Amino acid sequence: MRIEKVVFPGGASLTGYLRDTSKEMPGFDRRPAVILCPGGAYRFCSARESDPVALRFFGAGYQVFTLIYSTGKRARNWQPMIELSKSILYLREHAEKLGVIENKIAVCGFSAGGHLACSAGVLWDAPAVQAATPAPHGENRPDAIILGYPVITSGKYTHRESMDNITGGDPGLEAAFSLENQVKAGTPPMFLWHTVADETVPVENSMLLAEALQKNKVPFELHLFPEGGHGSSVCTDEVGSRNDHNARWMDLCLEWLRQLFAF
Repeated sequence: MRIEKVVFPGGASLTGYLRDTSKEMPGFDRRPAVILCPGGAYRFCSARESDPVALRFFGAGYQVFTLIYSTGKRARNWQPMIELSKSILYLREHAEKLGVIENKIAVCGFSAGGHLACSAGVLWDAPAVQAATPAPHGENRPDAIILGYPVITSGKYTHRESMDNITGGDPGLEAAFSLENQVKAGTPPMFLWHTVADETVPVENSMLLAEALQKNKVPFELHLFPEGGHGSSVCTDEVGSRNDHNARWMDLCLEWLRQLFAF
């Protein structure tokens, strides 16, 4: 394994965990990639949703990158969305060096990081994002999106702290960042999971998004688990939320992504 790190203007960092090339594994010098966006209410980036998740994707053969994006007051003015857009472009522009297949890039996010990951799929062409990351049309759009208990809506079922941190209370931004209303034809395929018992980010967030995906004929897979609280990551002892049943989400996700990327 080798580690690559890039720091963007403003301080956001992208750390890559990359598989070594090997003459014993011809044909795998370049692999699909997953960019992780940890949660943390746009107030911080959770360690529980960083390395433990990265190692699972890495073990399954992917090139994995963790984005530590701007949080707190630095999360205003579309900054996290711009940083994720730059990350996707960075992978495509340096695909050979990073061992990445350019058209097989997924983003995976949890909670507020799920809001960020979903934004990459539905707001990649927003004027603020395009102005900050000029690129050929669609080059900053991911090929797949994976969401764990994501913040989606700014409406009745919102997670107010996340929305306040990203919008500063601006009604126009709240409307733009209510992502169930931004889904359109051509949105990347999505994998979603949530617990019905989540009292922090209500399950309705994933359900609203799934309804919008269905309406716009965007392929998706949704798994709802009856028990378990918020922020359970990979549902193991390591992350303090062991639940062997809910932990199945990771295997289901890997099966879904393997079929989608034919990997």
